[in-house]
Amino acid sequence: MSAVFSLDAVSVSFGQVRALSACTLHVHAGERLALVGSNGSGKSTLLRTLHGLTRPASGRLAHDAHLRQAMLFQRPYMLRTSVLNNVALGLCLNGTGWALAKAQALQALERVGLADVAGRNAKALSGGQQQRVALARAWALKPQVLLLDEPTASLDPTAKREVERLMAEFSDAGMTLVFSSHNLGQVKRLASRVVYLEHGHMVADRPTHEFFNGPLPMAATNFLKGELA
Repeated sequence: MSAVFSLDAVSVSFGQVRALSACTLHVHAGERLALVGSNGSGKSTLLRTLHGLTRPASGRLAHDAHLRQAMLFQRPYMLRTSVLNNVALGLCLNGTGWALAKAQALQALERVGLADVAGRNAKALSGGQQQRVALARAWALKPQVLLLDEPTASLDPTAKREVERLMAEFSDAGMTLVFSSHNLGQVKRLASRVVYLEHGHMVADRPTHEFFNGPLPMAATNFLKGELA
């Protein structure tokens, strides 16, 4: 299995704060990799580093220069225009002509079940609908890798199930997923592999079944006990 990302002893600092410390990680094509840990553990920083939004202070990040990737944030930003335009503009920024971008954007909205709201102002949608628009915006770019930072954290149960369903469908179609989550049930349902971070350190890296059932370092064991209590 080929690696789409390789981190070798990557550290990230913000002033005097060390957000990641000597992290070594290989993300393989087709994986569903979940990042878990308490707030401030480094999950978001790791995702932003993989996406190129944050530069390592030391170490090495390697990936194919032609790798197509997209990132979803916990609270997706919607432009004050139509849902269709919110998706089409992303395609235009990647060089697609406007007419084709609108056609492809509509296909992407159909893919996430939102074609019927294409003409509505995206700012007026519910949180769950906005997250599905963000998924459509990402899917329209045909990424090989999709990075997601707490994609369902602020959604109601119905919206969470819908977003999880779409994530699984994208993965089944061959997309690599790397996502952070506080929802361990979601991690069990979606992930093929789990990385536990604490204070910027990668403490455990296991296949999902082993993470929840096998022996772990004490810090990871204590985290699970606290979250599952």
